[in-house]
Amino acid sequence: MALLLQLRTVSGLRGKADRIAKAAFRGLSFYTRVLENCEDEARFEETFRWPVASNIDGNEILEIQVFNYSKVFTNRLIGTFRMVLQKVVEEGQVEVTDTLIDDNNSAIQTSISIEIRYQALDGTVGTWNDKEFLETPSVHSEGDGKYPLETDSLLSSHRQSSDISPGRSNQQSVERNFRRAGKGVFSSMKLGKTRPSKDDHRKQDEPAILEAEDLDRKAMRHGFGLEPDTISLASVTAVTTNVSNKRSKPDIKMEPSAGRPMDYQVSITIIEARQLVGLNMDPVVCVEVGEEKKYTSMKESTNCPYYNEYFVFDFHVPPDVMFDKIIKLSVIHSKNLLRSGTLVGSFKMDVGTVYTQPEHQFYHKWAILSDPEDLTAGLKGYLKCDIAVVGKGDNIKTPHKANETEEEDIEGNLLLPDGVPPERQWARFYVKIYRAEGLPRMNTSIMANVKKALIGENKDLVDPYVQVVFAGQKGKTSIQKSSYEPLWNEQIIFTEMFPPLCKRIKIQIRDSDKVNDVAIGTHFIDLRKISNEGDKGFLPTFGPAWVNMYGSTRNYTLMDEHQELNEGLGEGVSFRARLLMSLAVEILDTTNPEINSSTEVQVEQATSIADNCTGKMEEFFLFGAFLEATMIDRKIGDKPINFEVTIGNYGNQIDGMTKPILRRKKEGGDGDEEESELLQNSSEDEGDEDGELVSVSSSQPMKPLVTDRNYFHLPYFEKKPCIYIKSWWQDQRRRLYNANIMDKIADKLEEGLNDVQEMIKTEKPHPERRLRGVLEELSSGCLHFVTLADKDQHHSSRTRLDRERLKSCMRELENMGQQATTLRSQVKKNTMKDKLKLAQNFLQKLRFLADEPQHTIPDIFIWMMSNNKRIAYARIPSKDILYSIVDEEMGKDCAKVKTIFLKLPGKRGFGPAGWTVQAKMEIYLWLGLNKQRKDFLSGLPCGFEEKKTTRGQNLPSFPPISLLYTKKQVFQLRAHMYQARSLFAADSSGLSDPFARVFFISQSQCTEVLNETLCPTWDQLLVFDNVELYGEAHEMRDDPPIIVIEIYDQDTVGKADFMGRTFAKPVVKMSDEQYCPPRFPPQLEYYQIYRGNSTAGDLLAAFELLQIGPGGKSDLPPVDGPTDVDRGPILPVPLGIRPVLSKYRVEILFWGLRDLKRVNLAQVDRPRVDIECAGKGVQSALIQNYKKNPNFGTLVKWFEVDLPENELLHPPLNIRVVDCRAFGRYTLVGSHAVSSLRKFIYHPPDKKAQHWNMTAKHVNGYLAMSNRARHSRPTGEIVVNMEPEVPIKKMETMVKLEANSDSVVKVDVSEEDKEKKKKKKKGGGGGGGGEEVEEEEPDESMLDWWSKYFASIETMKEQLRQQEAAAAEVEEKEEMEIAEGSKGQAKNREKSKAPKDDKKKKQQPAPELPEKKNKQKIDELKVFDKELETEFDNFEDWLHTFNLLRGKIGDNDDNATEEERIVGRFKGSICVYKVPLPDDITKEAGYDPNFGMFQGIPSNDPINVLVRVYIVRATDLHPADINGKADPYIAIKLGKTDIKDKENYISKQLNPVFGKSFDIEATFPMESMLTVSVYDWDLVGTDDLIGETKIDLENRYYSKHRATCGVAQTYSIHGYNTWRDPMKPSQILSKLCKEGKVDGPHFGPGGRVKVANRVFTGPTEIEDENGQKKQTDEHLALAVLRHWEDIPRAGCKLVPEHVETRPLLNPDKPGIEQGRLEMWVDMFPMDMPAPGPAIDISPRKPKKYELRVIVWNTDEVILEDDDYFTGEKSSDIFVRGWLKGQQEDKQDTDVHYHSLTGEGNFNWRYIFPFDYLMAEERIVISKKESMFSWDETEYKIPARLTLQVWDADHFSADDFLGTIELDLNRFPRGAKTSKQCTLEMVTNEAELPMISIFKQKRVKGWWPFVARHENDELEITGKVEAELHLLTAEEAEKSPAGLARNEPDPLEKPNRPDTSFIWFLNPLKSIKYLICTRYKWLIIKIVLALLLLIMIALFLYSMPGYMVKKLLGA
Repeated sequence: MALLLQLRTVSGLRGKADRIAKAAFRGLSFYTRVLENCEDEARFEETFRWPVASNIDGNEILEIQVFNYSKVFTNRLIGTFRMVLQKVVEEGQVEVTDTLIDDNNSAIQTSISIEIRYQALDGTVGTWNDKEFLETPSVHSEGDGKYPLETDSLLSSHRQSSDISPGRSNQQSVERNFRRAGKGVFSSMKLGKTRPSKDDHRKQDEPAILEAEDLDRKAMRHGFGLEPDTISLASVTAVTTNVSNKRSKPDIKMEPSAGRPMDYQVSITIIEARQLVGLNMDPVVCVEVGEEKKYTSMKESTNCPYYNEYFVFDFHVPPDVMFDKIIKLSVIHSKNLLRSGTLVGSFKMDVGTVYTQPEHQFYHKWAILSDPEDLTAGLKGYLKCDIAVVGKGDNIKTPHKANETEEEDIEGNLLLPDGVPPERQWARFYVKIYRAEGLPRMNTSIMANVKKALIGENKDLVDPYVQVVFAGQKGKTSIQKSSYEPLWNEQIIFTEMFPPLCKRIKIQIRDSDKVNDVAIGTHFIDLRKISNEGDKGFLPTFGPAWVNMYGSTRNYTLMDEHQELNEGLGEGVSFRARLLMSLAVEILDTTNPEINSSTEVQVEQATSIADNCTGKMEEFFLFGAFLEATMIDRKIGDKPINFEVTIGNYGNQIDGMTKPILRRKKEGGDGDEEESELLQNSSEDEGDEDGELVSVSSSQPMKPLVTDRNYFHLPYFEKKPCIYIKSWWQDQRRRLYNANIMDKIADKLEEGLNDVQEMIKTEKPHPERRLRGVLEELSSGCLHFVTLADKDQHHSSRTRLDRERLKSCMRELENMGQQATTLRSQVKKNTMKDKLKLAQNFLQKLRFLADEPQHTIPDIFIWMMSNNKRIAYARIPSKDILYSIVDEEMGKDCAKVKTIFLKLPGKRGFGPAGWTVQAKMEIYLWLGLNKQRKDFLSGLPCGFEEKKTTRGQNLPSFPPISLLYTKKQVFQLRAHMYQARSLFAADSSGLSDPFARVFFISQSQCTEVLNETLCPTWDQLLVFDNVELYGEAHEMRDDPPIIVIEIYDQDTVGKADFMGRTFAKPVVKMSDEQYCPPRFPPQLEYYQIYRGNSTAGDLLAAFELLQIGPGGKSDLPPVDGPTDVDRGPILPVPLGIRPVLSKYRVEILFWGLRDLKRVNLAQVDRPRVDIECAGKGVQSALIQNYKKNPNFGTLVKWFEVDLPENELLHPPLNIRVVDCRAFGRYTLVGSHAVSSLRKFIYHPPDKKAQHWNMTAKHVNGYLAMSNRARHSRPTGEIVVNMEPEVPIKKMETMVKLEANSDSVVKVDVSEEDKEKKKKKKKGGGGGGGGEEVEEEEPDESMLDWWSKYFASIETMKEQLRQQEAAAAEVEEKEEMEIAEGSKGQAKNREKSKAPKDDKKKKQQPAPELPEKKNKQKIDELKVFDKELETEFDNFEDWLHTFNLLRGKIGDNDDNATEEERIVGRFKGSICVYKVPLPDDITKEAGYDPNFGMFQGIPSNDPINVLVRVYIVRATDLHPADINGKADPYIAIKLGKTDIKDKENYISKQLNPVFGKSFDIEATFPMESMLTVSVYDWDLVGTDDLIGETKIDLENRYYSKHRATCGVAQTYSIHGYNTWRDPMKPSQILSKLCKEGKVDGPHFGPGGRVKVANRVFTGPTEIEDENGQKKQTDEHLALAVLRHWEDIPRAGCKLVPEHVETRPLLNPDKPGIEQGRLEMWVDMFPMDMPAPGPAIDISPRKPKKYELRVIVWNTDEVILEDDDYFTGEKSSDIFVRGWLKGQQEDKQDTDVHYHSLTGEGNFNWRYIFPFDYLMAEERIVISKKESMFSWDETEYKIPARLTLQVWDADHFSADDFLGTIELDLNRFPRGAKTSKQCTLEMVTNEAELPMISIFKQKRVKGWWPFVARHENDELEITGKVEAELHLLTAEEAEKSPAGLARNEPDPLEKPNRPDTSFIWFLNPLKSIKYLICTRYKWLIIKIVLALLLLIMIALFLYSMPGYMVKKLLGA
């Protein structure tokens, strides 16, 4: 439903003025355009449309107001017209002419003429029943003519007020869709740059802007009719009329970026593991990325192994494949060659998760290990690692590798992305696969045909199954043999931790085949889009819904070249199939005993679902009209061409299915009949039985005509072919509608943000206002979404995801609306940049939300066919062309003319092939329900007749098969091609011969070819005559077609090479308009040129389209340019358009040439530099012998040239180097184009500024200084009090430089303070930091350079921490504010933030830092975590380096980096200024006219320099050997000097400490490029380069920043901090003052020095080695040097004493860092006094120590053995201990046998000698890795003493009972008695006082042994009383002690009870013991019984004998 108003004229106006009218209805207002200088009549002739969702009530009112428009003051109301709409409602159409009334309701003579139309319900065919549109939109029946309401966007007025305040609802996104309000020609396309508003009068053409009814009236007083920030930037300058808005934006970027392989490197450091579950294990870590596996070494018998091993995996794959790879870390127990070991636990995460982290990395994080086989088990341990993923060009900022000694907070540093809870639970993911449709044929039909012939059986030629891949696991459904519509109803169950760290589920339909299975189509489900982790969030859920799969074209070939598309790589070029599926997640309750604890993938049957659950089947209608097909690539040939449009399989005639495509219910049928859509290629329509239309999906083939040498076009002149397709889909439009609303909000936001960035870039005034307007628009758009989406109907077919997504989208957008409002109030000039970033975040979020995961209607494909072969395609998302009654919900291209460029499918579209346009089409598309189809032609350009097919009963509803345009307009196009810049180098010389080709409709013209330039100034006007455009004239004015400009490189032979393309829209003048400002003549604008997806320069041009009226061409403005006789027929750009020029002088400083490579194999010998700018130029002097001296003889030359006044239009300056050969031949060596002269332009200072020539920068510096001054002197001096400026970090007391004037600044800390501190330290544990840890104050002699270095690194880390904390704090505040929307707070924050910034600048953390230690003993240097160059702007303060390039840029973006094209460097500088200069500059003292603006430049004669290179260490080197390590050494090259420090290689180290300095003598300029490389030493073969870094020493040497030798923090003449520079600070200072013409230095009494008008104070005494004090000015001079940047005019920051960190790069792997090198370089001129010896930075030698451990006793050890005889529990205890590793030095005590109480007595001494690095807290051990190793490898391991208690067994392996690990730097103090020794000492370390053996030296006490029992709980398994005694090697020598209980210093034998002697050593005793104690009576009884038995036996034995004897009487 809609109300349309045509506002025709307002007549009877008085006076002459600019008129504007405003029409309002139901709170929504429209403005007309401004009519300028109208007298009595204003002809508006504009149409407005209000979409209404509820019927209009007869007594509602329409109001029109007419104003006199004023740019400055409020618009003045002339009169108002109000009309009750009763008659309109009754009759539907009314024309009215009536008078206006004024404020007092009296009629005035002005009258208005309007026409009003009311369409009751538009968009539907069929009768409508009004009753259904009452207030209950939720209830509706599914019957035929009834149609669910689509929106309540504008409720009738009485409800509106209650629902939403009118101010919010009306300025909503309705606006721009009816009328391109406020959109210029340009902002609507955003192709070229927006036009700069040159002169204010251009603003007269005021845009038509929507204004909220209650827009604050104060805004009206601002001058514009409304707030300036609501106007789109371009609208101010561009034409805005009632734009019919029939065109949508073309997409500029052509080439698909997905699917192209790139280089990636995954680097993983496994540092250590903790708390591994299991007894006495030998853990190995397996690191798996994708398919590749690598293993760490094995650590024996420990639960907390320390590895510190680094692994690198290199990949060359497309991004999608890369980010889906799984990183799996598993810990395996006792793996060896023979067996694979048992898995302890593993951790999985996909590469994408790592890549989305800040800096693409996790650093020092703990991965939680869990056992995938056993869900019920808890955590299996922690693994600490670093993981980084680097793509090409990413640079990873490694946090600085200092000694991480702070106690690990494991729970706080888990390896999980933000927002993932640390306790992840197990969950089941149920992926249900129901059925699929529309599968393509997948096997050849030969066999099938044979079968059919023989058996008559006709089979579907595909055997599909579905494979689901998630988190590295795969599941498959069963195979459905030969079925295009397979039914599975199966579910695949994955078990995985939740939330999973793998983002995507990959679902693939595959075709099963005996040989190999291939993918039919692939779909990825992104879990982030189907779940929401907020507190009101929901678990991942999906469907049941259809997903569409796209891939290669459907015709089956044996070798499909586009098979990759089916695997999901790259953009699919055709519909493949759709799959019905759903996903659900269930969190497992692992305590439940019934649960199946396996994590294998399971497949089981699932219940099928009802047919209608995915939505009601609806008939959709797709209409398309081809308005133009031009730029068809000539390669296609001249066979007839036609276009085919398909949606799903509908419309696909070549290789669609010949089976019923979709079941659809027939009206009245019972739903079982299937209708087969046989798609004939028919233009004559055949009706089916119910008079329906059959689709026509392709245009008629036509022969193309020639446009020019590269392109054809099709003759679609007045007759435009059409297509239409009917298709059946489930009606789920709501999903797309919501996505469209959000997309539109996002588009508008993006356009606004682009405007803002454009304004900032072109330095337009008030970008912050525009940003405020953008945010205002955003918040109203968001609130509007909430109202629109809220009345979503309760479909039966809405899935859970639909409901949840809707809720969360509404929440998010509501939230975003509020945040935008708050943000808007905070946008100020100074906060602009940050707020812009936040707004960008909104944009990303909107885009993310708008992406609908559940598909509905498949995308539309448009294929160009030649000779029935598919050539090129375009893919259009269905939601973009979907129709809705509500404008916001409409697709952005629905019913609009869209320009699309067809591209080649798949891989063929990569590289140059993808850059050439295959065809450019203007196409009109409309997709909607068939029953809404009556509006489908509404958006076409007017003026056509429909051509329908002839058929029996002439049904009117028939869609046309072509459109015949009756109206045509004739135009002349003028293309003013001025110049291009920064073009692409297409020739091997590194230059191009560019010309531009302009295409408009079917014509094309070229500019002339300019040879050998990348910055052509064509200055040419191309005139296209008789351009015929079809359609209404007024529409042409608003929406002219676009112009395509292509830039080519002319080649003498062969075809011209494509160099880039851009688009533009012309400014249109109709024949009845005047050619006068503000619109004409048009202004030149910059258009960005694209080549593929990358930018390739800019074009400066203007385009105008002039209608040729009835008077013919004579009416057109004359083409008056300076007619250029030389250029013949070429017309130059006319005067009004070409830029205004003025005279400039360009001065060039020629310094020298460096590193010139050979040209055509010949050395460059006599080079010369040619400079050219805008046709003028100058040549340098010739260098006579480049080898001997590559510097120029004449330093400065100049030339004068006419340049545009507008600096943005300045042409580039070209630098070309040629080599002069014999016989006057020249060869081009290389060239460089300086694209922007901005930074070289010199503006003479204002007279009003200080009398000396001072630029703004200095003024600011000056003001800043004066603010900081403590109190200004009357003389104008500024006293800089130096005291608080010393960077105090981590100190508790302020440093006063006067303190005792010692070279090491002491701070008086009173004795009691020290005591307190000591106590605190003892109590509070070892304190943080890797400091020197001696308890005594460190002695001067103990300190060395490394002390200084480590202290500095601590400082650096501290600063980083503080900055992070501060940043986090600020951010948190902002978040809070934005959330609360509080304006008051914002103001406070602005105040509170300022002081914080100041502090940061001065680098002095607030003094109330927690007390660290008295660290300020140590002087520090500055550690830069990057190259020095980045910190000091490449040292280009006056000498710039220009890279000379040659050679063409490679075609595929991958390999040709700029590096490879560099053939040398030109050193020099440029200065551009308007002439003449003011006199006072040239008259200045010491001005040398030969040097022009380059005064005070040193001579460029050769100079000898001593270069001293210090290499400290390297970190994170890329492994070079198979074992994952490297043997690095340093190589240094400078000129002819080549040092290879091969014999000092460091074995098997990726973080080697070199600690070396090298002295090299060099001569500048010949030897100025220093290369420092790190090589990997190999025993056999050549050494491999790991990486190298290059330093340009010359720029450093000559820089004003004085980078020759860093300025130290303090001046001292002895000790570790000796002054390195041969010049003392005072000498340096006087030299700087002299060079900078600064007055000073004047040293005064009392420690003061005056330089210029600054006074510095400081100490004045120095102490030498013997402690003698002397007076000195050096401290004062140094104070000035450290603050030299504060000195006016001459000041700049001087390089401090430093260490820089340089990335190492390898030419074979461009752009990927191979490690970092810490180093610095000093340079000393040889003609000065020689410097002292180099500082010794050789690595600290580890100190030798001996640790003596006496195991006295054990107690309460658990009893493990059962006695053989008695079954009694006992243990045979012994204690084992080691320090460095079990293999190296384990020692065992003797065995205490048969302990019955767990008590053991040992008195046993272990002795562990070890080497220890104090600074790093590591033990150093050297050992051979294996028997085959060539040399020993040095390892650094933490100092941990391990004690274990064991039970000795004779015949089987000993049993492990328990262990304790003591970190010697921080371990709990032992308990006094066994009773006090508890489990707490291990579990609760954080709260216990910790001690360090290095401070305590001797410790005795009881410690617990612990082990984990079955339930993974720690339990105490014994206690040990031990004594630890640490001695240095010297002390140990003085007081030796024996091992065990031996001499010297023997220990007494332990007093063990008798029983412990084992029975077979002393059997009698034990037997006695056994018999005597327990079994005495038992034995007696047994003996008696035995005696008795024996007697009976004897009796029985002897009785017979006696009996016989008796009987016989013997």
